[in-house]
Amino acid sequence: QVQLVESGGGLVQAGGSLRLSCAASGRSFRSYSLGWFRQAPGKEREFVAAITWSGGSTHYADSVKGRFTISRDNAKNTVYLQMNSLKPDDTAVYHCVAKLGGSAYYTRSSEYDYWGPGTQVTVSS
Repeated sequence: QVQLVESGGGLVQAGGSLRLSCAASGRSFRSYSLGWFRQAPGKEREFVAAITWSGGSTHYADSVKGRFTISRDNAKNTVYLQMNSLKPDDTAVYHCVAKLGGSAYYTRSSEYDYWGPGTQVTVSS
């Protein structure tokens, strides 16, 4: 069992930056593939970024590629999402996700076992 809690969301102007953190409780954090999804009001949940258990491989949605960076610190049981050059379209609730035992990165929400409650990111124009 893993519990995920996100932090770092807030209100930022377009062009600004935020860093989201997701702290995980429970055992075997190193065994989990991790990711971030987001959901804006009235829109479907959207894949943002994913990282393998070792951190050696990452994958991004085209909409955030080159602007967002996912990373993990297994010693701190934490995964991060650095978001630069933010746009109003990035406004959403961002959720941290975890998949037990994955050896690759995963982009579909159904592939993940655990979800955090989310943190709100609002980008003003």
